[in-house]
Amino acid sequence: MAPDPNSSSTGPREEASLKVPSKDPKKKDEKKDEDLSDEDLALKQQLELYVERVQDSDPGLQKMALESMRQEIRTATSSMTSVPKPLKFLRPHYGTLKSFYETMGDSDLKKYLADILSVLALTMSAEGELESLKYRLLGSEGDIGSWGHEYVRNLAGEISQEYAKRQSEEAPIDDLMELVQQIVAFHMKHNAEPEAVDLLMEVEDLDLLVEHVDKTNHKRTCLYLTSSARYLPGPDDVLVLDIAYVIYLKFEEFPNALQIALFLDNMQYVKQIFTSCDDFLQKKQFCYILARHGVAFELDDEMVVDNDEREALQDIINNIKLNEGFLTLARDIEVMEPKSPEDIYKAHLLDGRASAGTSVDSARQNLAATFVNALVNAGFGQDKLMTVVSEASSGGTAGNWLFKNKEHGKTSAAASLGMILLWDVDSGLAQIDKFFHSNDNHIIAGALLGVGIVNCGIKNDCDPALALLADYIGKEDSSVRIGAILGLGLAYAGCQNDQIRRKLTPILGDAKAPLDVVAFTAIALGFVYVGSCNEEIAQAIIFALMDRSESELGEPLTRLLPLGLGLLYLGKQENVDATAEVSKTFHEKIRKYCDMTLLSCAYAGTGNVLKVQHLLGQCAQHLEKGETHQGPAVLGIAMVAMAEELGLEMAIRSLEHLLQYGEQNIRRAVPLALGLLCISNPKLSINTGGILQAAVISLGLIGAGTNNARIAGMLRNLSSYYYKEASLLFCVRIAQGLVHLGKGLLTLAPYHSDRFLLSPSALAGIVTLLHACLDMKAIILGKYHYLLYVLVLAMQPRMLMTVDENLKPLSIPVRVGQAVDVVGQAGRPKTITGFQTHSTPVLLAAGDRAELATEKYIPVSPILEGFVILKENPDYQEDN
Repeated sequence: MAPDPNSSSTGPREEASLKVPSKDPKKKDEKKDEDLSDEDLALKQQLELYVERVQDSDPGLQKMALESMRQEIRTATSSMTSVPKPLKFLRPHYGTLKSFYETMGDSDLKKYLADILSVLALTMSAEGELESLKYRLLGSEGDIGSWGHEYVRNLAGEISQEYAKRQSEEAPIDDLMELVQQIVAFHMKHNAEPEAVDLLMEVEDLDLLVEHVDKTNHKRTCLYLTSSARYLPGPDDVLVLDIAYVIYLKFEEFPNALQIALFLDNMQYVKQIFTSCDDFLQKKQFCYILARHGVAFELDDEMVVDNDEREALQDIINNIKLNEGFLTLARDIEVMEPKSPEDIYKAHLLDGRASAGTSVDSARQNLAATFVNALVNAGFGQDKLMTVVSEASSGGTAGNWLFKNKEHGKTSAAASLGMILLWDVDSGLAQIDKFFHSNDNHIIAGALLGVGIVNCGIKNDCDPALALLADYIGKEDSSVRIGAILGLGLAYAGCQNDQIRRKLTPILGDAKAPLDVVAFTAIALGFVYVGSCNEEIAQAIIFALMDRSESELGEPLTRLLPLGLGLLYLGKQENVDATAEVSKTFHEKIRKYCDMTLLSCAYAGTGNVLKVQHLLGQCAQHLEKGETHQGPAVLGIAMVAMAEELGLEMAIRSLEHLLQYGEQNIRRAVPLALGLLCISNPKLSINTGGILQAAVISLGLIGAGTNNARIAGMLRNLSSYYYKEASLLFCVRIAQGLVHLGKGLLTLAPYHSDRFLLSPSALAGIVTLLHACLDMKAIILGKYHYLLYVLVLAMQPRMLMTVDENLKPLSIPVRVGQAVDVVGQAGRPKTITGFQTHSTPVLLAAGDRAELATEKYIPVSPILEGFVILKENPDYQEDN
């Protein structure tokens, strides 16, 4: 009989293979046997018997042995740290069984054995052999889950390796994909969504996911998808987010889908969400999210059928109620009382020497007071310098303060009225109107800028800003022109308004236009068309750059041109490539500067590690004097790395190295980059070595709108120390104003919605200010100090305002605490920690998250920030 010699030949071989290791360490082996408990010993002998029986010639015996072995392996439980007992005892026989398997004829038994070998390979197989997978594919098409989680996990790992191998050899992968189907189904049933997603990413078939998600696990799946998207290289990240979007739509989680649509900047998706959702309340919430994000979006009759409803919704998108909501918050927190700059400086807390020097009315200090006053009372509609109406004369004293400023100082003073009346278009325009009748060009310029500031982020059907400012664009006086141009840029940021393009683009090509007018035109167009990749404007700016004479290219203001160009591509990644190629042909004075600026803008907020490395490489070079391109490269590191927490931490560390080893022009930019990374989030102490002006402004940015006592104290000490140095004192004052921005109710952080979405116009405003701060002396400390007002693009109330179905404020208890990252965690972990319970409206600091503390209402949006609509919970029963 054929099998006889076969079995007899494997008999002695098996004994030999068992005896060999026991020759030397005989004692050890005996000892090991003694260590086993009686049960274990019995199990060990039992399994060895099965191994012999499997090789028996009688198929019946073979089948029984395999069955019992299978039973033992399946029922064996193990702790996390040890191998299950049967697998441990079967280890020595793995080779034996493998060689026996090769000799078997095709039969069901052979498949049975393959199954068992596949499981044994889990602990036995050599690295990279992929034996578990090999035997799995040869085995029976059974249910893989029954062998346990660890087995399925191991298989998934091997599949991804095998898949990569087959892809490179272009071999068929159908059998693998069947297995993947089974594994994904298993993982999704057993709450291991992240593992299912990982496997599908490896085998590049995420579409499978949509079939397998259900009501219970779609939220966790999408959470994992959206968080992993940040760490994936393009185009994978977009694919992953698309799948998350599809899943959210499938389960009608429209607000989440909307956030992904905005993240992808895909207006088709936004439309689709409006058309697929029937709930008018939800649509109102969408509009609040769109308004907070600052995108221009027109509703049409497909998205909202009813005309009145559509108007009501468009009003929300246009942010018309923002001022009202902000003042409600201010009244609730009881900070309506206007503050004067002296209340902020708190000079009485300092020792005598500094306060004596400040009583002098210097124009520079008055200018500082103008800014502090505008920043602190922003949006409150009243202050103690500009809006006071004196009892004696009906003329008002706003004029008096105005004339305490010198020439271009009046521009900022007049514009500060716009800041105080922020978002309140009607009364703002009425109050600014009186300045238009002045015969001083500086005041008119300030009034124009003020009109732009009042309208910032508010869209209005009758376009008051455009109507008022358009006539002044072509005026003779360059300060008036700049006022009008910058005003338009602020009022229509992100709107991509064609009329403005037609009015402003010709200035770029006008050979007679002075340099500063051209520079501000580029910036204004960058604001209005932020992230639009508009070819026509890009070309106009490129030609304007090429037309500059060599002496002009050395001017600090010229650097605003590449920035305007960069803003057109903000966050648009490889779309910038063509323009970047063109920029390589520029004059060598500006070529690298332009290159760095374009790169940093295009990859802003993407977290692209390769770009960060490239920019760091640029900063590592020690160049001779006069090179300017390293400043934007340092800012670029911060712009790219601020996308996610990990990259942000790493960027802070890299920047600290640059501060120690970099050249002067790099060190000057480092505090500004840190200011961007931690904007309105005072969590780190900055050490500033000899680069004070930029560092002081950055301190203000880091503490912006937080009233942070530590930073306020530091700035007070600096103000007493530098009381004789006018320009530094000016910077300290500005920083003090920033820390108390809007009396602590506003934030400059461009990220919102749980740090998921980046508002493009907000980032544009901050980046423009930082670029201006790279050369403080020429711009902010020169006559273009009104560039500080571009921060208005990033100002937002840091509030949670709950409103009812008719959008009237509702006060309910909420818990506010530090946000906790719960991606991929088991069970239902708490999303906030260390919370306090307040009643709305409440302030949210950086990194805070809120959740409702009552079951009475259900929020329409899953993320509680800004305006949130609540609907009553039908299942709610009051406890008596």
